[in-house]
Amino acid sequence: MKHLNQNQEFRFNEVLFEHRNKEYGAYVLRNESDKILTKALFVGVSLLAAISVTPFVISALQGPKIIDSIIACDFGPFDIKDVDQPDVMPPVEVNLPEAQPEKVKTYDATIPEPKATVKTEKVVEKIEGAVAGPTSNLEGTIATTNYHPVPPQAGTGPAVPYIPPTPPAKVPDNHIASDNELASEAVFAGGIDVFRNKVMNNFDISGFEGNGDTMRTIITFVVEKDGTISGLKANGKDVEFNNEAIRTIKNVKGLWKPAKNKQGETVRSYFKFPITMNFE
Repeated sequence: MKHLNQNQEFRFNEVLFEHRNKEYGAYVLRNESDKILTKALFVGVSLLAAISVTPFVISALQGPKIIDSIIACDFGPFDIKDVDQPDVMPPVEVNLPEAQPEKVKTYDATIPEPKATVKTEKVVEKIEGAVAGPTSNLEGTIATTNYHPVPPQAGTGPAVPYIPPTPPAKVPDNHIASDNELASEAVFAGGIDVFRNKVMNNFDISGFEGNGDTMRTIITFVVEKDGTISGLKANGKDVEFNNEAIRTIKNVKGLWKPAKNKQGETVRSYFKFPITMNFE
């Protein structure tokens, strides 16, 4: 029967909206009117049920109501307090008695200052069993001590004679110190780079150009105590290159700062200066 009514309603809508715009809202509303009314009915019933049940839910959540005071009672009224917040008792102050110092038998050991006119002179008497203190106290107990003086003991072994230390031997004037004896090496005034530049600028290479060889030699000389050099030697393979290197170093102007040994004395020392040149 319900489907028959729906079909008749649908045919009626089709005849009514024939040759009209069916996408208009009235056509859609008439076709879906049953669905809309059914939804509205369910929503209304649900809201009414929720409103009816809400007071019971609130009462169940709140729990039993606590009455502040009991009126109808032979022993009342009584005040009911919240047990979750107990009264805080103040802390009890305990006053401990002060410890009394032990009385120790003392006597005044201070000596009076001398004055121009002395009427009565104070005599300090030593009391047996008392110790020195700022005031006299004859009623205290006798002070005790654990100190026991230790008598000196003389050694029984053989006597060791005192041997004074021997001063270091003086370095001879002509002695040349080795590397192990030096505390600081000799250095050219202005630095080794200044010395190297002077050697390179004064070296005569006119006799060695164009041979395409690499010349090497090591010049060894002695730095004297006065800053001069002596005893120049070269160990290179080319004799002419060695001679030119020795001549150049001899002609370098400037003094050296001599070396010092571990005793702080100025000494003679060796110095080695390598020279390498490439001639193309």
